[in-house]
Amino acid sequence: MTRGRLTERLAAAKRAAYRDGRPRGLMRLLHALDRPLYGTRLAPHRTAVLRVRGRRSGRMLSTPVAIAVWRGRGHLVSMLGPAADWVRNVRAADGVAVLRHRGRDTPVRLHEVPVAERAEILRRYATIAPAARPHLGLGPRDALAAFARIAPGHPVFRIERR
Repeated sequence: MTRGRLTERLAAAKRAAYRDGRPRGLMRLLHALDRPLYGTRLAPHRTAVLRVRGRRSGRMLSTPVAIAVWRGRGHLVSMLGPAADWVRNVRAADGVAVLRHRGRDTPVRLHEVPVAERAEILRRYATIAPAARPHLGLGPRDALAAFARIAPGHPVFRIERR
């Protein structure tokens, strides 16, 4: 099997592990392991845990995330698109959330970035979150126009402290 074909199969398996915007099977287990680590000082600087109130349960739900810094501001990107639970919860909560980063909880408000402004942020995200590349279908060296084409399908939120 060629390297390109193997890469395609691995990407397809990764996409299947997140059907309907939710982690399934092994990915669910990996998220459970990532949550306690991502908010600590031991994790890479670009990682955090997003805590947002569930739109149906009302409970605070935690999701491991990668922070893409672009033009000096942090952004969260949904590699799974608008159906991802955390995106739906953030929208229902009017952007009110808590970001646990480097061992500290910070109250934040997440503002959705207009589609026309997402391409460069998505490219930056592809650089810092290699595991998201199969979901985006692009890598950091792809043309900005390619990121502009996928921008409508990947919500991006700018992080602001409350």
